[in-house]
Amino acid sequence: MKSRRRRVILEIIASKRISTQEELRDELIRAGYKITQATVSRDIKDLQLVKVPDPHGYHYALPDQPVVNYSQNRLQRVFQDSVVRVDYSENIIVVKTLPGAAQPVASVLDAWGKPEILGSVGGDDTVMVVVKPKEAVNDIMEEILALL
Repeated sequence: MKSRRRRVILEIIASKRISTQEELRDELIRAGYKITQATVSRDIKDLQLVKVPDPHGYHYALPDQPVVNYSQNRLQRVFQDSVVRVDYSENIIVVKTLPGAAQPVASVLDAWGKPEILGSVGGDDTVMVVVKPKEAVNDIMEEILALL
């Protein structure tokens, strides 16, 4: 039970921005675990989770997880130098770039710290960005277009 719960904790912090023990406890309860704050605290200690900075404060992460902080200016510079156009379908945003620029754009998108962005995949001149929930696509599109 403990190892399964801890795997779920790792899945939660990998997929969502969790900044407090209470948020983590709430997510575990939603996942079907009856858990106390003391148990959450022990799990965090035993998993050696750390709090890392992000644009919105701090969130839990694995200690060996690389933390890349891009400033808003760097993000904007990369976008203005590389992005040709942006469009979307359902919950996927497609970012067209100059040839060879998709992977750096995907990297700054992943490091952007938007919890709605599950991740991105960069090819040569195209980045696919997966957004969850689907309703957040318009907001993320507006923010991306504002960077241009």
